[in-house]
Amino acid sequence: MGLKELVYSVLIVSASEKFNEALMSLLPELKYNPVLVVPNAAAAKRAFAERTFDFVIINSPLPDENGTRFAIDVCDTKETVVLLAVRAELYAGIADEVTGHGVFSLLKPTSRSMIVTALGWMASARERLRKFEKKTLSVEEKMKEIRMVNRAKWLLISELKMSEPEAHHYIEKQAMDRCRMKQEIAEEIIKTYM
Repeated sequence: MGLKELVYSVLIVSASEKFNEALMSLLPELKYNPVLVVPNAAAAKRAFAERTFDFVIINSPLPDENGTRFAIDVCDTKETVVLLAVRAELYAGIADEVTGHGVFSLLKPTSRSMIVTALGWMASARERLRKFEKKTLSVEEKMKEIRMVNRAKWLLISELKMSEPEAHHYIEKQAMDRCRMKQEIAEEIIKTYM
């Protein structure tokens, strides 16, 4: 699937109508959906409690904080890409603070072309995060399978007095003979002897 076919959910955290309107004009619904706009960090935290977003775009400062704490918290706990738009006089200090947490920072005022470029960077970063998520899930699934098969082996050893190699061979042979996954065979053994 190419990047042109992907759709990203977006949370815009900004109290500026002018910023919001300009940004919304760069977020076509076919590529960015849903797009939720909230005026402050407190509302953004509530929105995050209800769902996750692929992108968070923060127009700093916010009425209730400057936005850096929220940006850092989102990057540290979620698989979300964050862009923090910062005024020129504060940019160097804030960029130093947030970059190590994976937050993209953008100097304000900015141009439409720079925002489009930043959205491309965000899409690239989000896809990289998706790959890591898939790898993590596959490792977790494999570990779950190994734990289940080991548990079933120990039940065969204790209940049927098989040796460890015999129990291992039994589970593998059952899976091959019945065209099933080892985990399914292990689940059946566990249900039988528990």
